[in-house]
Amino acid sequence: MRRAIGQSLRIDVAADAVALRRISRWRKDDKNSAVTELAAQAIAPSGDHPFDAIANALRALLGELEVDGWPVGFTLADELTRMWRVTPPPGAARMADMEAAAGLRFQSLYGEPPSAWRISADWNPVRPFFAAAVPNTLLAALQLVAQEFKLSIVGIEPRFVGALNRNRRGIRQGAWFGVVHDKLLTLAAIEAEGNAVRAIRPLPIPHGADQYWLTQTLQREALLLDMPAPELLQVCGAAPADWSKPAEGAAHIPCAALGGGVV
Repeated sequence: MRRAIGQSLRIDVAADAVALRRISRWRKDDKNSAVTELAAQAIAPSGDHPFDAIANALRALLGELEVDGWPVGFTLADELTRMWRVTPPPGAARMADMEAAAGLRFQSLYGEPPSAWRISADWNPVRPFFAAAVPNTLLAALQLVAQEFKLSIVGIEPRFVGALNRNRRGIRQGAWFGVVHDKLLTLAAIEAEGNAVRAIRPLPIPHGADQYWLTQTLQREALLLDMPAPELLQVCGAAPADWSKPAEGAAHIPCAALGGGVV
């Protein structure tokens, strides 16, 4: 597969499937999309060795393509990762202080030591920050497959983090951000002043969830966080069409697509 200047690969990894996309840094016109799906592969369930099953699906996906030398980024489904908010300890000045705080918070939330996970974060010694963790065994499986197919890894990140980073500049003042995927809304509650993320909430989307459900859910989350309700929800992914339709005779929080719907 020939590679043009500015092109790379992105592999989306979930528990039940993997998908390969070609990413172009520059898009010439509407017919030449910046993101092109090349192939997908279902994953055979394996309760005992789920990451081996992911690796085998990746081998089947890449085996039919000539990808030697391509740069690749892995995007991991949120259910394969963990994200949480960390408050740095008073007087934190060293990276070790912040890493210890993140590890302790991880163990408190999930009931297991963080040693089996790779933790990364937007480290900040004076303000709360968000951390994300990926299982070490999953990272090892991805690195092994990349080595087998002579791919150069340029990044591994949770789907939500990648979507937020790509679309941060497009989020309007007073809006919250969300990613819709696999019947799940991963929601970022964003402070109107300063645009800091206050909380990240994974919310299952029930069958038939309409604009009324969305408005009630956003208002409830705002109350729980002691924040004003958002003026707008901007989402990536396949959001239900009813979310963009105002609820008749009732107050509603509008919803708008962001980032062309690509997650």
